[in-house]
Amino acid sequence: MLIIPAIDLRQGKCVRLAQGRKEAATDYELDPIAVAKAFEADGARMLHVVDLDRAFGEGRSLNRDVAKRIIHSVGAPVQFGGGMRAIEDVEELIAAGASRVVIGTLAAESPQTLAKLVERFGPRIVVGIDARDGQVMTRGWEQQGQIEAVELARRIASLGVERIVYTDVARDGMLSGPNIEQACLIAQESGLKVTASGGVSSLEDIARLAGVSEAGVDSVIVGKALYEGRFTLKDALKIV
Repeated sequence: MLIIPAIDLRQGKCVRLAQGRKEAATDYELDPIAVAKAFEADGARMLHVVDLDRAFGEGRSLNRDVAKRIIHSVGAPVQFGGGMRAIEDVEELIAAGASRVVIGTLAAESPQTLAKLVERFGPRIVVGIDARDGQVMTRGWEQQGQIEAVELARRIASLGVERIVYTDVARDGMLSGPNIEQACLIAQESGLKVTASGGVSSLEDIARLAGVSEAGVDSVIVGKALYEGRFTLKDALKIV
């Protein structure tokens, strides 16, 4: 079980959202570069960085530049997502050194483009499936798509994608526990590896996720619980 600390960027600052709502952001007033280095020092073997401004369709901000600085400041691989809605976006971040790029809205709306990206970049393309009540959410979690998360997972598996980041939007940033059952269902129905995201609040959650790693849920993104001191990364790593 790989534990992946999250660095969500809003106007160049570290924030966390509640249920994906941009009006419910907590600014932790931390330097993202320092945060990345601290996570790596504590044992992180991968970081998850998100450009929330682009995810919300607000155009270019400081976030991509900050993400590139993070990539160049740490030795751990960086997985990047948020507003990756064109081939050029993916090219930019991979050229900057991102280990993986997470595609969300584009995967749901343009499977042909997703197929081209997978053909070109292989396992560096990861699909983010963000869902509420089992339905896919797109455009920065603000629009409900016309497809169920499980069905989208099956579709992208047929295109050669190898990994899904599954986020239960209703639990994200709420410290209410991850939706392990749905993450396992996504893994089972797609046959792909799944990174769980959203809701982790305790070391018990980490232990429960570690217990289903053989079901295909082999990693977890953790954000708010670390920022609010519910547990430390070092303690979580001891669990796994």
